[in-house]
This record gives sequence, C-alpha cells and structure tokens, in this order.
Amino acid sequence: MSVKWTALALTISTSLIFAGCSNPTASNKEETNKKEQTTKTENESAEKVESTPESTVQAYKDAVAELEKAKEGKEVDFDKVSKIYTEQLQELVKQRDAEFNEQIDSTLTTALTAGKSKEMDAIVVKQLFDKLMQKEFFQTMRHEFAEIDENWGNKEEVMEEYEEAQAFYKAVEGTVQKRDAAYGTKMEDAIAGGFNEMKAAIEKEDKLAFGLGKQVVDKTLMKTFYLATGAKPNGYATKAAEAAKTDEKEAKVAQAEGWAFYQSVYPYLQKNAPEDAEVILKQLDLETDVKSLDPEAVNKAFVRGFAKIVLHEYEESVENFGKEKGPIYAIEGALFISVIESDLKEMLGEKEFADITKNAQSYLEAVKANNKEEADKLLPQLEETLNKVVEQAK
Repeated sequence: MSVKWTALALTISTSLIFAGCSNPTASNKEETNKKEQTTKTENESAEKVESTPESTVQAYKDAVAELEKAKEGKEVDFDKVSKIYTEQLQELVKQRDAEFNEQIDSTLTTALTAGKSKEMDAIVVKQLFDKLMQKEFFQTMRHEFAEIDENWGNKEEVMEEYEEAQAFYKAVEGTVQKRDAAYGTKMEDAIAGGFNEMKAAIEKEDKLAFGLGKQVVDKTLMKTFYLATGAKPNGYATKAAEAAKTDEKEAKVAQAEGWAFYQSVYPYLQKNAPEDAEVILKQLDLETDVKSLDPEAVNKAFVRGFAKIVLHEYEESVENFGKEKGPIYAIEGALFISVIESDLKEMLGEKEFADITKNAQSYLEAVKANNKEEADKLLPQLEETLNKVVEQAK
C-alpha cells in the first residue's frame, strides 16, 4: 500500500471512528443544540435546492452509475459525480452529520477528491461512496421515523413522513435483494410487511403497532448490513480474506466494502458491545493489512455483540414492563436474534434455535399482554441460551 493511500485511509477511517465514539447519552443541552443545528441546516437546504426523496435517491443512483464505470476499466468523470453530490446529496448528508454527530460529509468529500487525483483507486471510491450513502439513507429513514413519533396525532403530517421514509428505502432495496439471494432470506418481504404494519397503524392511530412495525424495518435493515459485512460465507470480511490469497487489489476493494457497510451498524454495536465493535472495526479498517484480516474473528465478534444487545433489550423490557416501551424492547430482542439466525443455527443446532425463537416470540406476547408470570418464566431460559452464545462465540 502506497504512502498516499495509507494517509488517505487514515483520514477516512478516523473521521468515522471519532464520530462513532461520541457519547450516546448526551446532555439535554447538547441534544437541543444538535436539533437546532439540524433544523437550521434543513432550512438552508430548502432554500438551496427544492428536492424530493425520489429525486435525491435518483441523484445517488446517477452518481453510482458514473462511478460504476471504474469496474469496467473506463474513466470516471469525478467532476460530474462531485457536482451531483454537492448539488443534490451533500445537504442531506450534512443534516444527518448534525443530527447523529458524525462526519460522513468530510469522508465522502475526501474520497471523491482522492478519486479525481488518482490517489485512491476509483473502484474503492465507488464502494465507499455507494455504501456510505446507503448508510445516510438508512439514517434518514430513522430521522423520518423519529419525526413521526414527534408528530403523532397529526395524521396528514405523519403519513407524509411515512411516505418519505418509504421513498428513501428505495436507495437500499437493492442491497436487501442481493443479501436475500445470497443467503436465502426473505428480508425484502419482512420490510414490506413492516411498512404495511406502520401504514395500517397510522390509519388506526395505533402508536404501539406503529412502533412494532418500525422495529421490523429498522432491525431487518441492520440484519442486511450485517449479512453484507460479517456473516458467513458471503460477507465482505470473508471475501476480502479469500481474495487476499491471490489478488491484493481485489481484496482491498472488498475490505473497503465491508468497512463502509459496517458503518451502518457500528454506532449501535459500539454503544452496547464496545469491545466487540472495536474488534470488527480494527479488522476492517482501511489501514489494516488485508492479508491479516480474520473473517472468523469478525463473525464471532458480531455474534457476541448482537447476543449482548439482545440481553440488554430484555433488561430494558423488564424495567419498562407494563409501560408503552416494554413491548418495543421485547420485539427488538426477538429481531436481533433473527439478525444472527444463521450463526445461531450453526452454534446451537436446529432444535435449540427453534426453542429460542419460540421463546422470544412467546416472551413478546407475554409482555404485550402484561402477563408478568409468563414473562418471568420465559426470560431466564432466553438469558441462559444467550449467555451460552456469548461464551461459545469467544
């Protein structure tokens, strides 16, 4: 790896590492300032460009189509891509940077500049741009969901925000379809079902049903990004390690893809399972020698991390039992079990996996029904299996 590439890799990696390590429990004042900054940026955006979610997604697709030329050995018009980015995408990215305390804009700008000057391989730039923009659309969906929570009761406003979230999903739909094809999963159907559940809930003004549908969409997308990054046998960590045996350039591209996809789930893992999150980050970091990348270590860290998240969600469901958020935490636990479904089947066997899945669903129903006796009976069984998973994945 050249000196220039190393410096660029460090610049790109650290711009996200520092953002990911931000305090997840910021003070109310910080949250207020962040919200004011987001609102200000959104107002500036509205003055600059009149855009719709559909036009923004199309701009992203146009930029990726131009960058895709690099894979065919053709010259990429980086001026064209940069123009699309600055005029139609940058403000959205800046809004999410302000809202989530990240620096994706500087990362993307650095990558595009490096691609134009040929300091970074155009194929790597394409992967970074494509996957990081998908992260931004995912974050924008979360932004719209938060807006719905805030505006609940104003059906017209809420339905408009729901439709915007659905439109932004179109930017990542292709990634969901690819993972379904690679793993035999049905995540596209699950997400469609989640959106349908949300729409019906809005019409019925059933906020709990909306929250449950939202979690299905959110966590299924997280599963998509995990399958793309660290799952066996088709995650980019595995692909990069395999490619490193024969073609270091191809391996570096796969490593960049894995690293960029990982950014969509890294903040969540870093908050709930920091040690495991850092293991993955170090392995996929663009500065790491791709020949030393250990896909097994990446996979196990993901499994440990998600299992710990499930345990945390169940703790929260106990603390919020009988409250509105209780069932939300319970369904999050069940959905995170689904995230590592293929790993759990391999580790536990089909029968024990079927048991934990059944217990997770029964626990959710018990929490929804405020049946504490049943919930208290099921939870120790779930915790025992999950702690076993954490130990086996070491």
